[in-house]
Amino acid sequence: MRAARPSLLVTFRLQAAERALVARALGSLAEAVYLTDLAPEARAEALRCAAVVLARNTARELQPGELQHIAKARLVQFVSAGVDFIPFKDFPPGVPVASNRGAYAEPMAEHALAMALAAAKRLFAEQAKMARGEFNQFAPNRMLAGKVCGVLGLGGIGTAVARLMHCIGMRVHAINRRAAAAGPVEWIGAPDRLDALLAAADVLIISTPLTRSTRRLIGAAQLALMKSDAILINLARGEIIDEAALYRHLVSQPNFTACIDAWWVEPVRHGTFRTEQPFLDLANVIASPHNSASAEGWREVALGRALENCARVLRGEAPLHVIADEERMS
Repeated sequence: MRAARPSLLVTFRLQAAERALVARALGSLAEAVYLTDLAPEARAEALRCAAVVLARNTARELQPGELQHIAKARLVQFVSAGVDFIPFKDFPPGVPVASNRGAYAEPMAEHALAMALAAAKRLFAEQAKMARGEFNQFAPNRMLAGKVCGVLGLGGIGTAVARLMHCIGMRVHAINRRAAAAGPVEWIGAPDRLDALLAAADVLIISTPLTRSTRRLIGAAQLALMKSDAILINLARGEIIDEAALYRHLVSQPNFTACIDAWWVEPVRHGTFRTEQPFLDLANVIASPHNSASAEGWREVALGRALENCARVLRGEAPLHVIADEERMS
């Protein structure tokens, strides 16, 4: 008698085209089981039998007590790269959990480049002045070529940013935990070299995960090290920056620009959008609603990348991007 194929349990709803993508990715490796299709009494057994669990947000997709049933899973794979909102303390000990690192790297890198150019060329500031009747044809803007792009967090997103910034002639300095880099990086340091990165950067990209060690990593003292006309771009999580300190810095340094895509309180993670400081009243702020990853067709790309890691495990290979204890918020 043939042994039953292992199962990949998907905890969230997928459309028909996405289910077809799952089927192609798995081939004969595993059977796809969709938790949203199951009757309530069948859920526990499906969780117990899952070889790999594919999830978006287990806190919303699983009912109280259901996490205990995945104790024998070989991997829990998240579709999102950022998983700081996941309550890891509730997971059975010993179950590997992986993020989808770099899933949305390319569209987010383009977003960072757009923000950097908009800030350097003063596009929004000059448009606002033109609306008031000012026509500052000869007011200087800045070239980014030859300047330093600092990348705080040289993972999938940071590496994609580094490639784009290098293409427009910027020199890339970066920090990651290993102090090692592949690609067009001129200088690389470990987290203890943060001060050097901040002092050198004309453009600073924040693309590091939110962890216990990166929460409020950028405060008043760190901002004071930066150039007075630097451009700070946050693609990661608002909580990495001290909100009040950033606002005070922007008010006192009008030539400093903050490009904020990631906010402190956001609808997906917190149920609402709220700021404690009136950033949107400032001329030296460029804002976007954390939509840097929302490029057309990229949801399918990200799903495919998560499935690649699931397939690795189902083939008996080690998973990539397993979340270490020090990377977990809870």
